[in-house]
Amino acid sequence: MSRSHRKPIEPARRLSETIPDARASSGSHTASAPIIVSALFGASDHARLTALRTEHYPAERNRLDAHLTLFHHLPPSVAPELRARLGEAARARPPEAMITGIMDLGRGTAYAVSSPPLEDIRDALADAFDPLLIPQDRAPWRPHVTIQNKVEPMAARALQRSLSAGFKPRPLTISGLAA
Repeated sequence: MSRSHRKPIEPARRLSETIPDARASSGSHTASAPIIVSALFGASDHARLTALRTEHYPAERNRLDAHLTLFHHLPPSVAPELRARLGEAARARPPEAMITGIMDLGRGTAYAVSSPPLEDIRDALADAFDPLLIPQDRAPWRPHVTIQNKVEPMAARALQRSLSAGFKPRPLTISGLAA
């Protein structure tokens, strides 16, 4: 689904809550629209990361709140199975995560994220849907939260220097999964 047709990621919900049907949570799914799977953040992390994204992402291109994408394009035909698998993951303890550094995206900047439990969830989903994954979702997963993208490399490097000054790894609250 193109970014221009996607609502901002919905407010965070606890992993112990039921994950809704993929069509219901996006608000604009059609029978042919791909499903995007993301991790949701706790309220304070969501607010802080979204504020940074709003400040540094070109306004005309920023259509989403801060998010951590697990899959970019799953076919709508997997919605019932995906819903069941996300619901199963939601019954487990929320995955621990850390913001571990600043990531250079070339024409953008992101916070690198480390979360072995979230990687386990993603790996299980990747195994389940392997034949249906697009190349982007087959590639090694580099979990991150994009703060800036689609800018000149010099602007990206300037933000990376600014964010790196005094940076210390910190916990990131993962409060849910959404599709």
